[in-house]
Amino acid sequence: MDINDLAKMLGDACYGFLALNFCWGLYCVVMAMRRVNRLRFKNRQRQAAFLDELMPKLEAGQFDAALEQCDGDPRALPQLAMAAIENRNTGFESLRQTVSELLQHDVLGDLEYRTGWITTVIKSGPLLGLFGTVLGMMAAFGRIGTGEKVQPSQIADEISIALICTAMGLATAIPFNFFLASINNRLRKLQDSLAAGLARILEFFRRP
Repeated sequence: MDINDLAKMLGDACYGFLALNFCWGLYCVVMAMRRVNRLRFKNRQRQAAFLDELMPKLEAGQFDAALEQCDGDPRALPQLAMAAIENRNTGFESLRQTVSELLQHDVLGDLEYRTGWITTVIKSGPLLGLFGTVLGMMAAFGRIGTGEKVQPSQIADEISIALICTAMGLATAIPFNFFLASINNRLRKLQDSLAAGLARILEFFRRP
């Protein structure tokens, strides 16, 4: 096997690498979207209704009823509210620290992991495409450089590898940029709504 055959073989393998890169990115997008949808309220009105039901229970000292309301709700605010109620006797600063750590690790940590991988997929797509392009051109010009009689179809096949790899890399990066922007927008809205809801809950526990 000479260098030209090796370059052609690796160029063909780039199809597989690009396909794996695309599939992994799509998986991360789906998981991130599902995670955000599971953590957030559908709208601010529903979050406000949840808080309007929860706060009177806290004001009345009905902590068991408040815990029962939050228990089993997979959304982020009820889970953080439940943690705040369970740790209400630890002092305000300790309580705020506990809630902040839960928010960072249990709520935002997985989303940051997924968006980090999506960013990697976006960067890797064009690089893998460029790698396939270089290998395809190496194989094509290497065959021409042998001085042997070369069929145009052979050269066209190797150049097509180069062009298809480039197109596949761009076809990964372009849509995933939009996916990532959509996820980041939803994540910002989730953070804003959580900040507003937690401020209302923590303000209650801040009182002497």
